Amino acid sequence: MSVGLPDIVVPVRQEAIAAQLRYALRSWVANLPHRRVWIAGYRPSWLTGVHHLPVPQNGTKYRNTTLAVRMACEHPDVSDEFLLCNDDFFVMQRVDRVPVLHRGPVREVLEHYTRRGHNGRYVHGMRTTLDLLAGLGFEEPLSYELHVPLPVTKSGMLHALDVGAGLDVLHKRTAYGVLNQLGGDRIDDVKVLTRNTFPQGSGFLSTMPDTFAAGAVGRHIRAAFPRPCRYERRGR
Repeated sequence: MSVGLPDIVVPVRQEAIAAQLRYALRSWVANLPHRRVWIAGYRPSWLTGVHHLPVPQNGTKYRNTTLAVRMACEHPDVSDEFLLCNDDFFVMQRVDRVPVLHRGPVREVLEHYTRRGHNGRYVHGMRTTLDLLAGLGFEEPLSYELHVPLPVTKSGMLHALDVGAGLDVLHKRTAYGVLNQLGGDRIDDVKVLTRNTFPQGSGFLSTMPDTFAAGAVGRHIRAAFPRPCRYERRGR
């Protein structure tokens, strides 16, 4: 466990604007106490005051993010416990200590996706991660694939990445949570997929590019954090 505030680690894919990241950073400065921010992957030119881990972006998005997390865990200057975030995680209310949250049993989440006809690489990775964990004796593992910050220890995550190294698409949050027996509280995912509605009053929100740019949730987030934060270069 780290002493003091944790760092934030956020894998970032190469994008021209990265508007969601800009507002995610504003929300973290306002509501998520932290020591430093580490950008793992692509570093937009408008960023300032962040630390950068230059992760090659020549694999699939799953392999890229897994490599980014591994590099963060292996870097001596990243705090021993850090908050794993995505660039579209918005913290809407003050959180002095991030809770451990899960989505319920992986089998239930998998059934939810398959009933709706989803059978892409993400679902394949969910199924193979479930099989891996069940084979290790975790018969009813919980899913930690939520769009909210996850408190992570470097040693615990490295163990999870090593255990799941043979999978093409490892659900690394789930592998970490199950192998380290995190437990936690169950919530519905906060990812907003539609333009017109979103969970009012939620402490955490996440968006698709479309719902951020053209949806009610995007307008709500932009109104909540209208001013640039210390991680934005002036005039950019």
